[in-house]
Amino acid sequence: MDMRAPDQPGLAILHYRASDYEIVRPGRFVLCAVSGATIPLGELTYWSGARQEAYRGPEEATKALLPTP
Repeated sequence: MDMRAPDQPGLAILHYRASDYEIVRPGRFVLCAVSGATIPLGELTYWSGARQEAYRGPEEATKALLPTP
């Protein structure tokens, strides 16, 4: 299942840059690329511009960077 499926009501589509992001499609939240948890846009502080992914917090951001065993 693609966690970034654009048909989910309220899901924003963002283009992540190094220090900010551009809203491509307005919405109320994005999904964490690691956990699948919803992240309200007002609480989004962790993302990767290189990977174009959002993360719920520092733990998820770190997990995304570590190689999988």
